[in-house]
Amino acid sequence: MILIKCDNVALPDALYVIIFPQLVIGYLGAGILCNFSWEERSLERNREEMLILVTGASGYLGGNLCRALIADGHTVRAFVRPSSELSSLGIGGGGEVGDSSLELAYGDITDPPSLLEACAGCEVIFHAAALVEPWLPDPSRFFSVNVGGLRNILQASKETKTIKKIIYTSSFFALGFTDGYVADEKQVHQGKVFCTEYEKSKAIADKIALDAAANGVPIVLLYPGVIYGPGKLTTGNILAHILIERFSGRLPGYIGHGNDMLSFVHVEDLVYGHIAAMYKGQVGERYLLTGENASFIQVLDIAAAITKTSKPRLHIPMWLIELYGWISVFFARMTGKLPLISYPVGFGTLHVL
Repeated sequence: MILIKCDNVALPDALYVIIFPQLVIGYLGAGILCNFSWEERSLERNREEMLILVTGASGYLGGNLCRALIADGHTVRAFVRPSSELSSLGIGGGGEVGDSSLELAYGDITDPPSLLEACAGCEVIFHAAALVEPWLPDPSRFFSVNVGGLRNILQASKETKTIKKIIYTSSFFALGFTDGYVADEKQVHQGKVFCTEYEKSKAIADKIALDAAANGVPIVLLYPGVIYGPGKLTTGNILAHILIERFSGRLPGYIGHGNDMLSFVHVEDLVYGHIAAMYKGQVGERYLLTGENASFIQVLDIAAAITKTSKPRLHIPMWLIELYGWISVFFARMTGKLPLISYPVGFGTLHVL
């Protein structure tokens, strides 16, 4: 395993990230934890350089993807909002871009003109932008960003004659729960029950992407599991948040019986899956980018073993979690702050890939 010192932290106690091949576990701090050395692991340096657009470039996945593509010899146009924090791209508060292989294109995925301008001259689009939250006071935002944003990408690519391939980052939540069986690329969301508005929006977008592929759009669909690893502490880095809650004392036990399974994927593996899809992915195909299937009992127990702390002793009943979720959302509507837990609680379903 690798111990990585965490310098920019909010927690007062042990400030380390512990990483080993299956799961990331241990003490996590807030902020930027570390960056990978993508230059040491480029995939295809002998390939011809391309101009590549990456949406969601300021996010956890997007920032790592941009750096990996640059290390692979390409020029990256990072599509970011004017208000985006750009540290994941290695850009400081002044906004200066120190790498000639990185361009910044300012706009919004919900603003077609800015997106069309950003696409100009690009050969590949990585559409990694998404609104990933458990709950929002205005749920329509999930659909304007996750559904409308994809539609805008498809339209912009249609109007940009240089685009050869679109790599669309969906989510394993778009495939729906499995009730214990192991899913494959043929899995389709049944559309009857959605744990969150995020899941619903990604399921709708998934159908749009599949329809586009059937109509000749050069799109490849990727389905990541729960992303983990060091880096920017965003909503997308779910496992990091869970471990922070655990080791800061705000998550005293397992959620429910704790045996529900989720699929996990390390961010580094996920990035290389994206790049492999650019080079070798078949247009119209779906690829599940997942690693270990594990329960939260396994995650928290391994975390306890490696950090030499006690395992959780409690199993928090689902009814209590859901009640707390309703109360949290009630106060969130009053304060405008996101709740720690929203309703309905998605831990009661199985997502095994």
